[in-house]
Amino acid sequence: MPSIERTDPPYLQIAGYIRNQILSGELKDGDPVPSARNIASEWNVAMATAAKVLTTLRSEGHVKAVPGIGTVVNSKDSHPYAGDRSMSVVKTGRIYPEGHYARILKAELVTAPDRVADALGVEASAPVIRRVRTTYNDQDVPVATSVSWFSGELASRAPLLLETERIPKGTFAYVAEQTGRTLEREHSQLAATAADAAAAEQLGVAEGSPVLVSRDKFVDAGGDVIEYGESTSLPDQWVFVESARAAKGDT
Repeated sequence: MPSIERTDPPYLQIAGYIRNQILSGELKDGDPVPSARNIASEWNVAMATAAKVLTTLRSEGHVKAVPGIGTVVNSKDSHPYAGDRSMSVVKTGRIYPEGHYARILKAELVTAPDRVADALGVEASAPVIRRVRTTYNDQDVPVATSVSWFSGELASRAPLLLETERIPKGTFAYVAEQTGRTLEREHSQLAATAADAAAAEQLGVAEGSPVLVSRDKFVDAGGDVIEYGESTSLPDQWVFVESARAAKGDT
């Protein structure tokens, strides 16, 4: 069906610019964010538009108002949603906010579970690559755990997927580089649920604790799934979900 393409309103474009500065670490936790007056002057927009920029960023949990100081970055309480780290690396070259880091717990070739086989479009008995990681904030507190799945056919073309060392550019960008494919995020699913035993252990919470679970598919330009990811995040960690698809290339 035909669709209408619209440019984002100015306040969303400005909010996106500041958001990327926060996610990339250019603006760190506690750093001041431009005031509505400064935004209006710098971007040549109305004060009402500038004020809406700050309201949007506050509603997402990226900034907060501090009496006597103004609006400052609130990255300690914000965690990038797994699917949107792909966009962060495309736009900023960084996959995590300043101070956040990940530990790769497992990188192995296993038999595909049914749900993973369906997601990747491979046979249920086919070998697949599984990468398990836990993400920590700048206080060394675990905030999320995730599993990335890839077709076993990538084992020879993208061998770093089977090593427990971090891939700084992100698995998405690495696979794109190794295969020459143009990749983009297809869609995401999110649900509030209870932590299973594995997630509870990695996040340091009791089994059954409330968590946010996401599932993401990353596809190439032809629609073939390259990476399927599952992520579990703690409550009280604001998770930002970008609505647009990733641009050509990475994560």
